[in-house]
Amino acid sequence: MSLKKIDPNQLELVKYPDPRLRTKCAEVKEFDDWLRQVAERMFEIMYASKGIGLAAPQVGLGIRIFVCNPAGKPSSPEGMVFVNPVLTDLAGAAESEEGCLSFPGVYGQVMRAAKCRIRAYDVNGNPLDRQGEDMLARIWQHEVDHLEGVLHIDRFGEAAKLACRRTLREMEEAYKGKGRKKSLVP
Repeated sequence: MSLKKIDPNQLELVKYPDPRLRTKCAEVKEFDDWLRQVAERMFEIMYASKGIGLAAPQVGLGIRIFVCNPAGKPSSPEGMVFVNPVLTDLAGAAESEEGCLSFPGVYGQVMRAAKCRIRAYDVNGNPLDRQGEDMLARIWQHEVDHLEGVLHIDRFGEAAKLACRRTLREMEEAYKGKGRKKSLVP
């Protein structure tokens, strides 16, 4: 599969129900300037949207990369880039409310592992191996889900699904109004 390397400056936040959010992403093969520029642009979009994590499908790219910063501030040194991440050693359970930049105003309780390990590469191709817990583990799991085409709403319980149903339908109608079609909510 050939990857079309679009100008990273053209990347914008993708919102539900854009089908690119359901893309199972391809492994990154080249660690080059383009990838570094993509990561930089993803941080810009994440910070402008007041987020703490952003995965490639959320900017319309089908590659395995995400950025995160649990502090949510550009001035914080906690910004991280993970390329081709794999989660292991998931342990414990913690339920907490989750939102998503691609789903403005849609929140619900999601059960996640309380701790996990992530193995990945940085934007230069150097291996990373980190342990995370609580919010950091939750962010990693949420973003890796995006790389698999899994959305936080897929993990909502029945009450949360019912509570956000109207908002999701409104988002679908707005999307269709832009010349697109197909409802994704039953």
